[in-house]
Amino acid sequence: MAVISPATRISPPLNRPFSHRSSLPSPSKNLLFLKNPIPSSTIVAVRCQKPFSDGGSSTNHASSVSSSIDFLTLCHRLKTTKRKGWINQGINGAESIADHMYRMSLMALIAGDLTGVDRERCIKMAIVHDIAEAIVGDITPSDGVPKEEKSRREKAALEEMCEVLGGGVRAEEITELWLEYENNASLEANLVKDFDKVWF
Repeated sequence: MAVISPATRISPPLNRPFSHRSSLPSPSKNLLFLKNPIPSSTIVAVRCQKPFSDGGSSTNHASSVSSSIDFLTLCHRLKTTKRKGWINQGINGAESIADHMYRMSLMALIAGDLTGVDRERCIKMAIVHDIAEAIVGDITPSDGVPKEEKSRREKAALEEMCEVLGGGVRAEEITELWLEYENNASLEANLVKDFDKVWF
């Protein structure tokens, strides 16, 4: 797969003049890339492709891509599951779990620099802190589930999701970040827990 640097993206081909914006096709024309806006697994496989150093079989690679797609499909539930606290309070336009996680990630992204706090780790932690809710849903205090039981259910769900992902380094990182948050085991976890309490 060719690597395209910023310089090659804006340089015109040597054998023809640079096309200015005014000469580009208008959106009303029948453009190939607009015909099918839903990406196929083939496109995902190309984007995720790693070079094979020994010319080995692509079976493991296909399995890895399939696992990633299954994991992302499972995570899609986070977009469609509304936060129960909002529903219980009768708030119109209740945010989804994914909305909540995304907002927290943005809060971590724009937070000022704090001594001893790894902002990038905060962003990752915000992304994964409620990921298990794709399986267990949004368990709130009004559900009457003891904190230990809630944590047990979420940990089991996280383990299941990491199995769907196929294990490996990324699954280990997700688990580590989730446990760190759950146990409030670092400055980053403490800050992200503060972000979790913000409603607007």
